[in-house]
Amino acid sequence: MNKKIKTQEVKENDINIDAENKNETAAQKPKSLIIKIEDLVPFEGHPYKVTDDENMAELVKSISEYGIMNPLIVRPKEDGDGKYEIISGHRRLFAAQKLGLKKMPCTVHYVDRDTATVMMVDSNCQRTELLPSEKAKAYKMKMDAMSRQGKRTDLNEKSDDEQTSRPVGAKSRANRTDEKLAESSEDSARQISRYIRLNYLIPELLQFVDEGKIKMRPAVEMSYLGEETQRDIVDCIDESGGEVFPSHAQTRRIREQAENGGISYEEVSAVMKEEKPNQVEKVKIPTEELRKRIGKNLTDEAFIKYLYDAVDYYNKYLQRQREQAR
Repeated sequence: MNKKIKTQEVKENDINIDAENKNETAAQKPKSLIIKIEDLVPFEGHPYKVTDDENMAELVKSISEYGIMNPLIVRPKEDGDGKYEIISGHRRLFAAQKLGLKKMPCTVHYVDRDTATVMMVDSNCQRTELLPSEKAKAYKMKMDAMSRQGKRTDLNEKSDDEQTSRPVGAKSRANRTDEKLAESSEDSARQISRYIRLNYLIPELLQFVDEGKIKMRPAVEMSYLGEETQRDIVDCIDESGGEVFPSHAQTRRIREQAENGGISYEEVSAVMKEEKPNQVEKVKIPTEELRKRIGKNLTDEAFIKYLYDAVDYYNKYLQRQREQAR
């Protein structure tokens, strides 16, 4: 076993990709190698967060019991320094490092960066725990990579109400980048367009989206605002103690006003302080169950009067109890 690993390590150190042999190595078939952890580096600019949370603890436990079940997907770095860039497996690497492992099973793909970017996004897009910010950056990276590969990128990044230039016909739709992205994702082309718009939010607003405090549609509307207006919104949220967040209708109004002559901080604040329909307290009464107790044949007017009388009678009862207690 040690002899086999030693032979594989010699092979990996022999790999040297430079400008002269790039086309030749790109045609090489994937190869399985055991690679030292010190020779593995994260994918430059990868959008996925590696956090030491409960899920990571479960992964560490699984690896400690069963080992690395799925090899990392890597590619040789172009600078020829003997390092390998991770395409898929950043969480597994983190878990292996926590366990003190020195080497990792890897599948080496001899691909350029754009192809590796597409592979990286596709290998992670099915993860259910991805944050909106992670999806936003991943879809944008893949879209840009596909653009550089010469594929059509007539992706319309406007909000739903502004999408006026979408191609017509099945063939045109099939060639659109958002449709191409949707083929390997659980998200629709329209939802992918929304995610990509999140890249235009300032970090504070994007954090609120990740935390679920701002929904997707108002976030998309805010992505069209300038940085100053976005920061005005953040200031209004902070002033409310983190209790007031703009609704979709409010963000549309803020955007419309910003695009029609500009909008001040005071005007942003006034819009956000308006009561939202979903903030009006509503109580749902199970009338069917109540009618079983009161009488199914009562008219609506009689039914409501009975409820009012019952409340009045109960309040009088409570008043008598308090007087007796004195």
